[in-house]
Amino acid sequence: MHDVVLIPGDGIGPEITQSVTSIFEEAGAPVNWVRCSAGLTAYEEQGNPLPEETLEAIEKHRVALKGPLTTPVGSGFRSVNVELRKRFQLYSNIRPAKSLPHIESRYADIDLVMFRENTEGLYIGKEKWIAKDKHAESIAVVTREASERLIRAAFEYARENHRKKITLVHKANILKYTSGLFMEVGAEVAEDYPDIAYEDLIVDNMAMQMVMYPNNYDLIVTTNLFGDILSDLASGLVGGLGLTGAANIGDDAAIFEAVHGSAPDIAGQNKANPIAFLLSSLMLLDYLDEQETAGQIRQAVYATLAEKQVCTPDIGGSGSTTAFTEAVCNNIG
Repeated sequence: MHDVVLIPGDGIGPEITQSVTSIFEEAGAPVNWVRCSAGLTAYEEQGNPLPEETLEAIEKHRVALKGPLTTPVGSGFRSVNVELRKRFQLYSNIRPAKSLPHIESRYADIDLVMFRENTEGLYIGKEKWIAKDKHAESIAVVTREASERLIRAAFEYARENHRKKITLVHKANILKYTSGLFMEVGAEVAEDYPDIAYEDLIVDNMAMQMVMYPNNYDLIVTTNLFGDILSDLASGLVGGLGLTGAANIGDDAAIFEAVHGSAPDIAGQNKANPIAFLLSSLMLLDYLDEQETAGQIRQAVYATLAEKQVCTPDIGGSGSTTAFTEAVCNNIG
């Protein structure tokens, strides 16, 4: 039995969390949930969007499943998601984008994985005013150590998951030091993996290529800001953020999350699509070496997607969160 920290989150978070826990129970997944709080709900209840007891639980168990979180506006607190990634050195943000059966989208047979550096780049938030309201500067940090650990993790993932090609994305033609260093490290690491094809592309060209020829790409590895943008683009290729899971993984800890927002406008209305959060939870099971259970649930989800009367409206159905959940449970086994 695996102890896993569970953070339901805000807005639709509790509803999609209930969906996941119900499906896990039906599948007999060997997971013991350790419930904790974070985000706007925690702030309203405890005055802190990231309570110490939540941090202590993740510190102890080293793995968590996190629903969508809202950072309180004007509270002086930085993004909870960014803070968790930095606190536990979750340097790899992994976002698969895979076409799902019975889902209409612009493309077919998409199967991409995005590896995004999670701890550096512009997202360190190192900014300053040179002249208030007139001139601002932001500093991007790229180090050899962080670049190598991410890129090597991407190659190891590719080898373990039978991926044939890695594309490193950069802007070294303009950002010659930061992007240049990332590109240089990528070429060095690639030499250790002669069995995997390797190329690098400039980020603006990559965006165009992903829209025109998405099936030409397999695994993409890039820095923080570029990865944030391109991973959402990749989600759009398969139907949107409601259909893609995500993981933040470090050397000894991992947090799996819904990458979409908390959607407060539909919270409590039984309309939320739980698929993205469910796919994240299946990545969690794979991480825990519970591939058999993950595969069983995955096949039940695929079967349920054909039953449009139980699917939520955002994916062309006329059902609800609970109807979809019950149908997945019925299709298990």
